[in-house]
Amino acid sequence: MIEKSMSGSTATQTGDAPVRELVRASTRLILEQQAPSGAYPASPSFSAYAGYSWFRDGSYIADAMSAAGEIESAERFFDWCSAVLTSRADRIRHIVEESRAGRPPSDEHMMPTRFLLDGSEGNDDWWDFQLDGYGTWLWALAEHHTRHGRSLDRWTDAIALTVDYLSCSWERPCYDWWEEFAEHVHVSTLGCIAAGLSGIAAMEHLDRERKSAALTATSSIRRRVETDGVRARHLTKWLGTEAVDASLLALIAPMNFLDPLSPIGGETIAAIEDQLTVNNGVHRYLTDTYYGGGQWPLLSCFLGLAQESAGNRSRALELLEWAASTAEDNDDLPEQVEEHLLDAAHLQPWIDRWGPSASPLLWSHAMFIRLAAALGITKHPHTPHSRPQTNDKGL
Repeated sequence: MIEKSMSGSTATQTGDAPVRELVRASTRLILEQQAPSGAYPASPSFSAYAGYSWFRDGSYIADAMSAAGEIESAERFFDWCSAVLTSRADRIRHIVEESRAGRPPSDEHMMPTRFLLDGSEGNDDWWDFQLDGYGTWLWALAEHHTRHGRSLDRWTDAIALTVDYLSCSWERPCYDWWEEFAEHVHVSTLGCIAAGLSGIAAMEHLDRERKSAALTATSSIRRRVETDGVRARHLTKWLGTEAVDASLLALIAPMNFLDPLSPIGGETIAAIEDQLTVNNGVHRYLTDTYYGGGQWPLLSCFLGLAQESAGNRSRALELLEWAASTAEDNDDLPEQVEEHLLDAAHLQPWIDRWGPSASPLLWSHAMFIRLAAALGITKHPHTPHSRPQTNDKGL
């Protein structure tokens, strides 16, 4: 277990000018880097990410921009996602038809997790089969509609394709958020799918058959997580393990898959605070060796969102302050920092392979904006939605 300390931290006040300035700088960076196609590049300079946009990262970035009042930017990304999907409509329909017939395509024939900024697929080898991003884009659309009352009509075809794809594929093992452990079914992936399907079903935008499929899949996911994705009263990294992963925080907030005030919600937050958090910096998981297993500002922001949703505003402010402290002199926020590495022997091999770790990472900037919005530190504060309906186990 990691030893932790929160001494010396002073919670940022909502009127703190440096925090507001970093929010403004983060917003400017995202707007400047957004491609003409609408795609958000993961990082403009990091060798392994440059030129690519992820559905997962991009959807959280779009949600942050939406929460900050940048409606056009968010919708340009949604347009890009829609074009990526509708241009592959025949491929998606084939996947759905084969899956429903009991002949699911192999992983390499499923939809990729990332695309070039023009919407095409790159030639680089990657850990590509991931389902969570497609659920996250549906969730971000639903949040944007609820927040701003914007019509979903222009994305109708893409929404339908995504619902069909996820409804028939959600049970499959695939790579997780970190593009690892493809042999497992990951709880964060399941939660992202369920949040997307339930969110879009609630918008009354689907036909009756697709709405039924979306809600059926959501109910099945919740039962599966309750049965196999909870140990010691907290969510787990994948089905059947006892380990935790910081990606689980997103299911509490902002995605509202799990009630933060439920026993499972509270124990999940507590487990990540206890096992993965040191001086307000959050690790991905205990055995992480990517760039030595550093601390991720975006994960501290996810923890802040979870704590804020649980009513712990002062703790959320501490985490926001720590994320702000990782900004470089030019206001760039990195993917991870090296103050507390889990396995320092693995740092240099990754530097030798890909160069220094990503900075700036647009996802880091987005989650900083999103937590600031939840705390009312932006000009367009996000109003939290009602908590999900839960059973007695908090699912």
